[in-house]
Amino acid sequence: QVQLVESGGGLVQSGGSLRLSCAASGRTFSSYFMGWFRQATGKERTFVAAIRWSDGFTYYVDSVNGRFTISRDNAKNKVYLQMNSLKPEDTAVYYCAARPSTAKEYYHWGQGTQVTVAS
Repeated sequence: QVQLVESGGGLVQSGGSLRLSCAASGRTFSSYFMGWFRQATGKERTFVAAIRWSDGFTYYVDSVNGRFTISRDNAKNKVYLQMNSLKPEDTAVYYCAARPSTAKEYYHWGQGTQVTVAS
């Protein structure tokens, strides 16, 4: 079964950086999209970034474009989210997710990791 385990969250000052990791296991992901989502307290979970495992194609929500970078390591079966120039509004629980490239919705999810950006 697919398992996604996030790590790397924490407390950082505004303007700082963090790198989140997602360890993926349970199958090969060559035909999958891997995504990062976030959920702030009292708000709905929203999309942040995604990468197509096969060719590294990426896309982002506008609010993080130019500050966040999603990448994957084929050898380690990991997906990363490098977050730079962090803002207090980036504070949220960040989730790793996976879906087959042919699917419309993500249906494999990790447990989440907290990111807190202090002003």
